[in-house]
Amino acid sequence: MPLNRNTHLLRALIVVAIIVLSIFLVWRFYLAPDPNAGLVYGNGRIEATEIDVAAKTAGRIEDILVREGDFVTTGQVVARMDTENLMAQLREAQALFHQAESSVAIAKSQLVQREAEKQAALALVAQRQAELNVARKRYERSSSLAGRGATSQQEADDDFARQQSAIAAVSASKAQVAAADAAIVTARAQLAGAESALLGAQASIDRIQADISDSELKAVRDGRVQYRIAQPGEVIGAGGRVLNLVDLRDVYMTFFLPTLSAGRLALGTDVRIILDAAPEYVFPAKVSFVADVAQFTPKTVETATEREKLMFRVRAQIPQDLLDTYILRVKTGLPGVAYVLEDSQGEWPEHLAVRIP
Repeated sequence: MPLNRNTHLLRALIVVAIIVLSIFLVWRFYLAPDPNAGLVYGNGRIEATEIDVAAKTAGRIEDILVREGDFVTTGQVVARMDTENLMAQLREAQALFHQAESSVAIAKSQLVQREAEKQAALALVAQRQAELNVARKRYERSSSLAGRGATSQQEADDDFARQQSAIAAVSASKAQVAAADAAIVTARAQLAGAESALLGAQASIDRIQADISDSELKAVRDGRVQYRIAQPGEVIGAGGRVLNLVDLRDVYMTFFLPTLSAGRLALGTDVRIILDAAPEYVFPAKVSFVADVAQFTPKTVETATEREKLMFRVRAQIPQDLLDTYILRVKTGLPGVAYVLEDSQGEWPEHLAVRIP
């Protein structure tokens, strides 16, 4: 009898447990409020804009100063290219520059000399013109006297010859002025050529110095080194990539939403992100991009059933001030879920209230 009583009691307890469990399951799946009611969500991964650090000119990598995973800041030198060849080119360009400086100085001196020669030629023209005036007056006087018989015809002829000689001298001196003008034009052209050569030499120096400066490869953004694409000692071509960085000031999550949900989204809509690695935190974000063409979702993002539907790619941008605060802790590639309110005027549920470290 006691055995039967215990058996009945055990059966009763099992029945009660089954009833309680059934009630709980009914409540859990059918009667309890859905915590995600009024929300649409999609799986995604934290991503960031990738930036390649590349060499401007061909050459050998002298050193790489960072390792994969290192955080770098804007302007930080991350690698150096060998500059031995560039330094030789710089010395050659500097020698040509000094040579061009000497050529300019010589050309200026020659121009001054040619201008002085012109002034001397002009003075000679004035002198010859004065001599011509005297010779002309003397001839006029002697010719008049010879006509009246007051002097010999020979004297008049001599004065005429002197007048003609003075005319020729004036013409010769004017020709010297013209030659001086031509020499000045030539000297000015030579000076312009020398100055152009000087500018060209300076431009070569500037270009080579710029190449030397560019041989120090610098980070253009705050970010983290993702890959070392090349190694010290390797020779790469112009534009050859050395490092790959992720821009930690441009971080976002890409996820996919069905047509109806994506069609209601507006740029700037609030998003909440929960990462698998930190489910206790809720990160704020805003919609920064909605694709204008539907596509099948990638296999790594959604279930097979959902992949059969056309979805729209959505990007949720993490705020800049939040990134600045936690920039050293930002990790790309982390999976998570992005949530969006179906009603933009609705309230976020308690479990999606912003919670950051």
